[in-house]
Amino acid sequence: MDKDAPVGTGFSYSRSLEGSFTSDTKSAKQSYIFIRKWLMHHPEFFSNPLYICGDSYAGMVVPIIVQDISDGIEIGHKPSINLKGYLLGNPATDRHAELNSQIHFFHHMGILSDELLESAKKHCKGEYVKVDPSNVQCIKDLQAVSQCTAKLNPSHILEPSCGQVWTPKCKKIIRDRNLLEKNLCSNLISLPPIPLLKCRNYGHMLSYYWANNDGVRKALNVRKGTVQEWTRCNLDGINYLKNVKTSTGYHLSISKRHYRSLIYSGDHDANVPFFNTQTWIRSLNYSIIDEWRPWFVDGQIGGYTRTYANQMTFATVKGGGHTAPEYRPNECFNMFKRWLSYEPL
Repeated sequence: MDKDAPVGTGFSYSRSLEGSFTSDTKSAKQSYIFIRKWLMHHPEFFSNPLYICGDSYAGMVVPIIVQDISDGIEIGHKPSINLKGYLLGNPATDRHAELNSQIHFFHHMGILSDELLESAKKHCKGEYVKVDPSNVQCIKDLQAVSQCTAKLNPSHILEPSCGQVWTPKCKKIIRDRNLLEKNLCSNLISLPPIPLLKCRNYGHMLSYYWANNDGVRKALNVRKGTVQEWTRCNLDGINYLKNVKTSTGYHLSISKRHYRSLIYSGDHDANVPFFNTQTWIRSLNYSIIDEWRPWFVDGQIGGYTRTYANQMTFATVKGGGHTAPEYRPNECFNMFKRWLSYEPL
């Protein structure tokens, strides 16, 4: 099952202004309510195993949904939900920590020199986001970092930097994937150019025409008069409060209840670097039961993986970006299928 969340995204809407205001925790509770109501209308699925899945910013919300479902099971909410675990791809967990880890990711990928990294570490003392304006040398080092990285595509550092694509009627543009942290908009006099066919986000433009086609809306049972225009990444159309700073504590709580989890990262994603994902997983302090090794698809390395005692599997997707299935669909499908079947990746 799937739904557009939080309210205001996709084809979802609220009948009242009050109902349009939501947050990390409120959106999670609404998702839990949706799952319960859906199951009540489809009792034939009561016994089916349930996994909660998401990518990107869902890394903040999905663990809360799992926690809410688990709490409901503990206190006997009906219907009884057969929750088995969750999956997260390129998940945001602590945005400040993720932004701080970018400098190490860029160095690891050969984009920053050893000398620049060492200088930044020395003068910034590990803090590359909230920098003291009086720290002149740190700011100078970070300016040098920006010069090396400004023209990269942060969603996948090996792909062309084509800019962000918005709908033909859109009046604003937001820097690619900064939606994870905050809305950085600037009014435009003219619309951004149509991307070249070589640009992956050419499909983002086409999605506008697909989603606003009357036949598509009818097939999706979208009620007439509700959402006038479908907009990709509709940040201006939602009232959303990011009231959870980090979701790591939810992962720890869920782990204690023995739910399975698969956390995977495209290894060329600079938005949520796998460096930081590995760091917060290690912070849960569970022992390793299956040491770091490659996993294969069609005889080729699909990525690398490690499994922990809390039934959490971490995997990188070789050549994947933000998010991994967009760039490596075959590898991600095989990873997903094997994990669901309790098979080694």
